[in-house]
Amino acid sequence: MSSSTSHSIAAEADSARDDLVAAVTESLQSINFDDTPAADMIDMVDTTAKLSKMLDTLDGLPTEPPSLYFDLEGENLSRHGSVSILQLHVLPSSRTYLVDVHTLQHTAFSTCGGNGRTLRELLECDGIPKVFFDVRNDSDALYSHFNIRLARIQDLQLMELATRTFSKKYITGLSKCIERDACLPAAELITWKAVKDAGVKLFAPDYDGSYTVFAKRPLCDAIKLYYAQDAQILPRLWSQYNARMAPAWARKVHETSKERVTLSQTATFNGKGRHMALAPPGWH
Repeated sequence: MSSSTSHSIAAEADSARDDLVAAVTESLQSINFDDTPAADMIDMVDTTAKLSKMLDTLDGLPTEPPSLYFDLEGENLSRHGSVSILQLHVLPSSRTYLVDVHTLQHTAFSTCGGNGRTLRELLECDGIPKVFFDVRNDSDALYSHFNIRLARIQDLQLMELATRTFSKKYITGLSKCIERDACLPAAELITWKAVKDAGVKLFAPDYDGSYTVFAKRPLCDAIKLYYAQDAQILPRLWSQYNARMAPAWARKVHETSKERVTLSQTATFNGKGRHMALAPPGWH
């Protein structure tokens, strides 16, 4: 194949992706964002100055309930892929920060706030609870690419399993937990699904999307909303599960969350496959 032909095919693919982004963005205009967790409370953190300012807002936050709710996105999020965005929802301020790891790289975790604390130190601090939903691949990616050892994690997926009244053989994914347990009003649930579908169409190959959308800057509105909305809903799930979790199960969640982080840092960890859907040993 000639170089000119290759360039032509690449240009056509880029054009098709741009058309898809435009179409999805246009479809979002029909969504009533009054029914979402505040769309205007999303901050893109793509410079060290913005990151330092964000870190300054995280001092002295309550630890009960947890103030910090995390998620990560990337292409094949794992040691074998990449990290694009770290989402952080701060419960007391109701703000959601999208930390642009793709742009900032290691400075995303080494930049200091006014008190000298970095995002790395926050993630590794054993005195600050941090809520994730299925921390395994997130931890794998953070440890493999940035040598970050997560500490004091509360894994919402394990909290759901601990409070379940039916079979505990398999774990449940985030989308099903949100639909079943987040108690979203009907209009908000419809909007959540619309934003989820719009984001998936941009990156899922089955919908002619491409994972390259994770690395394209500036991020389109559809992807920003896709990134942010699940993190914004995590506190609702935490509240639901925490309210009905017995103390013995709470201790089990704490210990197994630590075990998940430790496992994700081993040389043989594999974050893909059917084994990832099984409950931890001894839970069922």
